[in-house]
Amino acid sequence: MSTNIVDMKQKILLLLVPMFLFAAFCFAQKTISEGTIVYTISIQTGNSKPQMADALDGATTTVYLKGGLSRTDMVSSLGNESTIYNSETGEAVILKEYSSQKLMITLTKENWIEKNKNYQGVIFTIGTDTKVIAGYNCKKATAKLEDGSTIIVYYTPDLAVINKEYDQTFKNLPGLAMQYEFQSGSLKFKYVVTRLDFSPVPIAKFNFPRSGYRVMTYDDNQKEKQ
Repeated sequence: MSTNIVDMKQKILLLLVPMFLFAAFCFAQKTISEGTIVYTISIQTGNSKPQMADALDGATTTVYLKGGLSRTDMVSSLGNESTIYNSETGEAVILKEYSSQKLMITLTKENWIEKNKNYQGVIFTIGTDTKVIAGYNCKKATAKLEDGSTIIVYYTPDLAVINKEYDQTFKNLPGLAMQYEFQSGSLKFKYVVTRLDFSPVPIAKFNFPRSGYRVMTYDDNQKEKQ
């Protein structure tokens, strides 16, 4: 066999191996276009005395996905807060229900980018630690946010969300976040997946409310906070 033929076969083999590895990875990873993810929240206040943040301990965050649509509901003893986002138009609303107050904050595409600027370009470093969460093998990853804070994530490479825009924090994560934790001042927040459901989600879940809420823009809401 001539040297040229051997060289050609080696080159073809070098080209095919990455393709086979990529195909095997894609086959092993389940992509999620629709479904429900439920996280349970735990909080450490670092204080033995009762704190307002203790009311969030045991709260849940439920993420609904359907194509380019997403909805995130946080339910606690203090009240409810939801974010509905359309990644195709870039528009979103934040719904706040506390006591008898119901507020809807409307966001443009530019508002959404501004709101999530702390999570833009987050790059995760994959570690060696592993654990099993909700029956899925997970890997540890860490990242520094724009404000200098650190987020620690355990993700499963077995699942991937098609709509990467549903949560800017995990846009560059090579899998689904099954557990994540971060520090805010003296408070330490930890989110852990307690339920996954890949059943269809009704389209009505992603409709922006037309009544029943006091409406204000994101810009006006930011001015009110100042």
